[in-house]
Amino acid sequence: MISREYPLKNTLLIVTLPLVLSACAAVGPQPMPQSGSGAPATVTADNKTAGNPGAIARRPVSASADQKEEDALPSVALTEELLYKLLTSEIALQRGDWQSAYVTTLSAAQQTRDPRLAKRAAEIALSAKQADEALSAVRLWRSLAPNSEEAAQYYLSFVILSDNLAEAKPILEQRMQEARPQTRGLLAFQMQRLLARAKDKAAAFTLLEQVLAPYLDMTESHLALAQGAFAAGDNERARREAQLALKAKPDSEIAVLALAQVTPDKAEANRIIADFIAKNPKAREVRLAYARTLVEDKKYTAARAQFEALLKEQPQDLTALYALGVLEVQANELPAAEKHLTTYLNVLAANPDEERDPSQALLLLAQIAEERKDGEAVLKWLSQIEPGENYLNAQVKRAQVIAKRGDLIGARKVLHETPVNGEREQSQMVLAEAQLLRDANRLPDALDVLKTGLKKFPDNTDLLYDYAMIAEKSSQWEVMETALRKIMQLAPSNHHAYNALGYSLAERNIRLDEAYVLIEKALKLAPDDPFIMDSMGWIQFRLGKLKDAEASLRRAYELRPDVEIAAHLGEVLWVKGQKDDAQKLWRDAQTKDPQNDTLKSTLARLNVNL
Repeated sequence: MISREYPLKNTLLIVTLPLVLSACAAVGPQPMPQSGSGAPATVTADNKTAGNPGAIARRPVSASADQKEEDALPSVALTEELLYKLLTSEIALQRGDWQSAYVTTLSAAQQTRDPRLAKRAAEIALSAKQADEALSAVRLWRSLAPNSEEAAQYYLSFVILSDNLAEAKPILEQRMQEARPQTRGLLAFQMQRLLARAKDKAAAFTLLEQVLAPYLDMTESHLALAQGAFAAGDNERARREAQLALKAKPDSEIAVLALAQVTPDKAEANRIIADFIAKNPKAREVRLAYARTLVEDKKYTAARAQFEALLKEQPQDLTALYALGVLEVQANELPAAEKHLTTYLNVLAANPDEERDPSQALLLLAQIAEERKDGEAVLKWLSQIEPGENYLNAQVKRAQVIAKRGDLIGARKVLHETPVNGEREQSQMVLAEAQLLRDANRLPDALDVLKTGLKKFPDNTDLLYDYAMIAEKSSQWEVMETALRKIMQLAPSNHHAYNALGYSLAERNIRLDEAYVLIEKALKLAPDDPFIMDSMGWIQFRLGKLKDAEASLRRAYELRPDVEIAAHLGEVLWVKGQKDDAQKLWRDAQTKDPQNDTLKSTLARLNVNL
């Protein structure tokens, strides 16, 4: 069978469950209790700093009790010679010659002993992604400005990234000593995150152990060691440290989450979290983590119970509202889903959050409205989606709804007026317009739209595939085959092209050996695709291999009880003499889709009345 699944509705159901997981994950930083204080410290894993050693300068690793005295800048006369060097350095950098710019600036820094020039040399090396040169400049910068926190941050980051851990040790030890007691816990976590960037994970963990050895009375030290051991691959040590942290502070959410993370047995990890929640019912972060795990395990009813408990505690909890809405859509409990998603949007409107995108909720509400055939509501929700990740999908869906109401001109106008950039977005609009025309049975117009798109993007395989499919529906076999052959050349692993051509040949009962080879190749590329299994069963039937055909089609139907697969399997059973089984299968299929063309043509050709 040739797969022709286009509707946005199907796409929405595919993305709903990952959205629950992302909702659970995007709940903000985990609270980490500070040593000697009931107030929580906040630790975030900032991925943006991972590839930028200097970025840590904006997130200090230490919080000393007293500000260090600033370094006095040298008195440097801006001579003509120095000015010339600096200007030529900047001009060289603008022209792409980072080496000259770096050498000139570093030389000027060495000559003048001005830390600002050393810093500039480091920036030049960083912009050119030259780690060794950047480290040399940072070393000079720190020697010229020993009290500069920014220089120290850069230096510390670079020596760790380059695995010069011995150089990092005295700095880290000094920072722990100088930090105020109430900030040491946060500092321990930040040091662990910094050391996690080292290539030698074992050596980095050893260093972390040494630095934190005098501070093992802090819960945070054990948690940092648990995270460090886990990063180094020592799960047993990580588990011991997490247990020590939880023993010291039994109500610590971060401690129980750390323990669950490093527990290899998932069932035991879930039990640990469930027991913690039973003892600490208001532990929001742990409950969210538990709910996310339940979703991953496809235990949706249990996950909903956790989200409902969160919502009971905080009726305007955005994460719980959204997750419940998504899970209820998945369970087809649409009134409840609509209530939660609408509330989610209202709360979000009253409390804007830049990290939350309302468009997914709007798409789901549009889907719910479409289920109850409320076109006006569908358009209302879709019209609220602003330009962004889901904007094009929303416009395509708007066009589909308008077309279903009989206004094909208005639907095409929506697509034509949607701003698009680049080949991907432009081709998406072309495909959408062609589909509208195809649904309206205006196949020549659909072919013209795709032909125009292919003139602009002749190697776009999506456009080529749809062009081939509409050509096939128009009985333009040569046009179809030419397009599919081109896809095979452009994308040799595109299983859809091999399957489509093979199935078309099998359906027309021509070049059967060639059709078998094509479908066999498609099946090797996508062995679990039920549509390709259906094609294999059909070509086996055409070749007279009835036993093999039945096996292939039964497997396909088990994976996807599609009406067309049922029509094919029923015909194989009919020819084998199993007419009662065939009729039962066809009756079930007819109940699902009485207007299916393949089923109707099969029954007519075999002169069967159900």
